[in-house]
Amino acid sequence: MPEGDTVFLAGQRLNEALAGRPLLRGEIRHPKWATADLAGRDVLAVRSVGKHLFTRFSGDLSLHSHFRMDGAWHLYRPGQRWQRPGHQVRALLEVPDRVAVGFALHDLELLPTDQESRLVGHLGPDLLGGWDDEQAAEAAARLVADPDRELGLALLDQRVMAGVGNLYKAEVCFLLGVSPWSPVSATDPAEAVRLARKLLLANAWRPEQSTTGLMGRGRQHWVFERGGKPCLRCGTKVRVGGQGAGVRERPAYWCPRCQPGPIA
Repeated sequence: MPEGDTVFLAGQRLNEALAGRPLLRGEIRHPKWATADLAGRDVLAVRSVGKHLFTRFSGDLSLHSHFRMDGAWHLYRPGQRWQRPGHQVRALLEVPDRVAVGFALHDLELLPTDQESRLVGHLGPDLLGGWDDEQAAEAAARLVADPDRELGLALLDQRVMAGVGNLYKAEVCFLLGVSPWSPVSATDPAEAVRLARKLLLANAWRPEQSTTGLMGRGRQHWVFERGGKPCLRCGTKVRVGGQGAGVRERPAYWCPRCQPGPIA
């Protein structure tokens, strides 16, 4: 599933291309919204909240979308060939000089703009949203509310703070020097929040994600997707194991030397 910075960047690009322009064509290819015709409305703004996207239109109307594992918004010039098949299209928004095509989008919903909080009000502070000391303190408090919980699972919980996915879970745990299965109480919650925001913010304006500061292939991440490869810090072989139960299980990457603590 895309990280919060991926969704943020998609929202910024959509906003730049669409905001302030009238819709020549607006289709939602979903049974519930198939009869909705958005043509003639102005696009007011596109904003992200964690991993959620809202496209706002004139007339107090918003379109909510979520990428989950396979969704994406693409931008094209009118007449340009699409990079994914037409049967995957779930939304299409055309303005005079650009076409935004939403492929394999999930959780599509048209709703009054003032009701957006109904879909995202349960989320923790948005790591790439309006941020201040109060937001940071709230995220830390939510993280430490269950001190015995596995840190990796707590970081993935969007109710704690919105935007962290499996990549940043792995990298934050590495930088904190604890295994993903360590309890929240084993680390400083404020530092965990600070690192999560720092990493997302560093990658918010570029499509390539790096947590090491390096962009060379195979050196962009400390442990994420490096199972079986040497740790970039100490050379120990990075390990990978499952964390979470059932459909929520995600791979967890860690260096057993740099990250002491419980393991799966």
